[in-house]
Amino acid sequence: MKLKANDRCWCGSGGKYKRCHGDQRALDLAPVELGTVSPPRPVPDTIARPDYVTNGVVGTSRAPQIHDADSLARHRHACAVAAEVLIRTGEHVAVGVTTDELDAIAHDIYVELGAYPSDLHYKGYTKSICTSVNGVICHGIPDDRPLADGDIVNIDVTAYIDGMHGDTSATFHAGTPVPAIAGLVDTTREATLRGIAAIRPFDRLQLIAEAIEPFAASRGYSVIREYGGHGIGATFHADPHVSHHIDRFDDVIVVPGMTFTIEPMLTSGRPTFHQAADGWTEHADDNRPSAQFEHTVLVTDSGAEILTVTASGESAAGTLDSLA
Repeated sequence: MKLKANDRCWCGSGGKYKRCHGDQRALDLAPVELGTVSPPRPVPDTIARPDYVTNGVVGTSRAPQIHDADSLARHRHACAVAAEVLIRTGEHVAVGVTTDELDAIAHDIYVELGAYPSDLHYKGYTKSICTSVNGVICHGIPDDRPLADGDIVNIDVTAYIDGMHGDTSATFHAGTPVPAIAGLVDTTREATLRGIAAIRPFDRLQLIAEAIEPFAASRGYSVIREYGGHGIGATFHADPHVSHHIDRFDDVIVVPGMTFTIEPMLTSGRPTFHQAADGWTEHADDNRPSAQFEHTVLVTDSGAEILTVTASGESAAGTLDSLA
């Protein structure tokens, strides 16, 4: 059941939700205005590109990505690279920094690590990461708008290396976090990890949604239904579609060796949005803040393993240890 305005806040403060983490004064934000987008950044010819960059067509299979030992090893590497790009780029989020500057930082790290930015030239997209600020649900294009104190920004990273894509994202605070918005961010991170922890081999994919949507609702937040996770490996976006809302018609069963993303988008307002004139940026209709976290996961014989962690096990999107 969704938390209502006059209910006691989930945080334990004892106050009403509408005067605590549901404080409309903190959540009613001005629309994020689109800025100027710089040209695409070059990638050295020595770095291998996905097929869609060279010929404009995705030639790899859209079937669920199920690995053997060799392909899994290569996929782990791509995911570890993506995790490192996300951590190192996120360290530069600060008041006054533009999202285009974050794109430049991420781009240089991809190249340093020998990876191609999967987003770059995918279906016409011209930047190396997505940066979604405040009320932007997803697919925000890096531009010359500087981050302001209290802003949040989701950075979405996908690295292509060794013939595999690794995909991860996290939402970061610029400057001093606004408590009501921090609650949204923390809940979205936990919802993502709860979804991962719910995975069971030879069981329903919907276990993920059943872990995410009621938890989000219990804190007063809504799940975006139109976007979800996806199979990933040699193909950037493959089957299955991973819903983060409960859908009784979804009968997909997961099996060991399968890899896909879990990436719920939670909003503090109505779960409706519209696309900007750039053909990518999805704005919340009411401009209320939205947050997202994402991991690439592997279905194992006993549950799930997060692949988008560094060699030392770190991730800006969190790990299952934090649920304990």
